Amino acid sequence: MENQEYSVGLDIGTTKIVAIVGRRNAHGKIEILGVGKAKSLGVHKGIVNNISQTINSIKAAVSEAQSSAGVPIHKVTVGIAGKHIRSLQHSDYIMREKPDKFITDDDIEALKDQVKKLVMLPGEEIIHVLPQEYKVDSEGEIQEPVGMHGKRLEANFHVVVGQMGSIRNIARCVREAGLEMEALTLEPLASSEAVLTKEEKEAGVAIVDIGGGTTDIAIFKDNIIRHTCVIPYGGGIITEDIKEGCSIIEKHAEQLKVKFGSAVPELEKDSTFVTIPGLHGRPDKEISLKTLAQIINARVEEILEMVNTELKAYGAFEQKKKLIAGIVLTGGGSNLKHLRQLANYTTGFDSRIGFANEYIANDKNQYLKGPEFATSIGLLMESLKIRDKKTTAVEDEIEIEVDTKAESKEQPIVASTETQTHTVHEPVKEYETPAEQQQRKVRLTFGQSLMEKVKKFFEEVE
Repeated sequence: MENQEYSVGLDIGTTKIVAIVGRRNAHGKIEILGVGKAKSLGVHKGIVNNISQTINSIKAAVSEAQSSAGVPIHKVTVGIAGKHIRSLQHSDYIMREKPDKFITDDDIEALKDQVKKLVMLPGEEIIHVLPQEYKVDSEGEIQEPVGMHGKRLEANFHVVVGQMGSIRNIARCVREAGLEMEALTLEPLASSEAVLTKEEKEAGVAIVDIGGGTTDIAIFKDNIIRHTCVIPYGGGIITEDIKEGCSIIEKHAEQLKVKFGSAVPELEKDSTFVTIPGLHGRPDKEISLKTLAQIINARVEEILEMVNTELKAYGAFEQKKKLIAGIVLTGGGSNLKHLRQLANYTTGFDSRIGFANEYIANDKNQYLKGPEFATSIGLLMESLKIRDKKTTAVEDEIEIEVDTKAESKEQPIVASTETQTHTVHEPVKEYETPAEQQQRKVRLTFGQSLMEKVKKFFEEVE
């Protein structure tokens, strides 16, 4: 199998690192070829804090993915998150040199490149420049300006910015794991690709991706990205609270959260207990599920209040900016029981759990369709998009080359026709040497003398 036939998404999370290999089938859906998963060591709240451990975790996940897919992995599309991520709105424009010609993708890229030259705070770097709405001359609210005519091309942009050091650390880990980083994508944008529908993005929706170390938010309205942010709390801090509140080890705290945890204490009975084995001969410990739910509820409410603050910052409670499609919860943290009900109550918006089930073709056991793999699937989809663009660009180049060759082949045909026409009369070169001129005169004289001899012969016969 050639490298061009498949793509790879690499999710470097706080709790796990996932590598997914896939390709697009004839129906446009994603066929998963292989998956690799490894415990994430060296990443805290989305930020790399131990280079060597992160490299080893990446190698383990990629090695497993290679084995299950049966293909070598060289290029990966990587996700980025962390509390250092911020976003801003910016407007910019370019004056086109040839307004008589229609706007092309090159004009859009030139405008984006101009925005990328913005001066950021010390140590910051632009990750994404996302166009929102365009304006051509005096006409505004244009979503697709390609093909239009105009002198001034202007746009509003959503610019995603991150700390240069964190970006460089991720790039180094990927490189030293023997891989090439094809692209770096903000994780909530990747998750939105996997779990949101076009209708939801049009109506207005907020995706809330609750990961192990961070909670990532992306808001869409009118099919345009409007707001992104990263909250530095996720499922990991809930586990930490359970560990401290129940005085148990982290492994047991995580198991309690996953198997018995609930976000709403009122829905749990006082009489239900779970037994935790004691350490090294110590007596077992009984924990009330209602007490467990109260510990979880306190932290989840805090996270949802931060989500509410971001929704207010965007203006989601204004009539014009209202999110008709509500909230989509995804990520491993969204598996928490009764989380959807608590989100509805806290934010006032209807919510659902986001699964990547619309895009996966061959996941019969529903393993990858879980919300914890939304970011990984989204990164794979982004990688496939990049591959499709490159394929289209190569095909365009081949088509142009073929057209050029066809034009160049037409010229000799015309020239040969003219040559054949002139040979009847004796071809004359643009430049002849004196020797060639003399030979031509000799040939003409010999022909004339031959005709005279033939003419004389017939006269004598008569």
